[in-house]
Amino acid sequence: MNEFLTFKKLYTPVVIQILFWIGVGVCVVEGIGTIAQAGTFRNGLGIVNGLLILGVGPIAVRVICELLIAVFGIHRSVSNKADSD
Repeated sequence: MNEFLTFKKLYTPVVIQILFWIGVGVCVVEGIGTIAQAGTFRNGLGIVNGLLILGVGPIAVRVICELLIAVFGIHRSVSNKADSD
């Protein structure tokens, strides 16, 4: 409990990993939904958009999450260096 109250341990990277999987799930559902809707209306561009959401969406979510984790890693590095000085 002391680590939680004094911010000695960071919980945010775990939360970011959970958000990553939620984001991937949303991209998959949205991509499949877009493809299904486009197939219903016989819209070729909608199928391409759905495939792009399926392919690029998870990569974009991963990049954003990695950037957030990098920020927290930099913070940990800087705070550890400041503690040693």
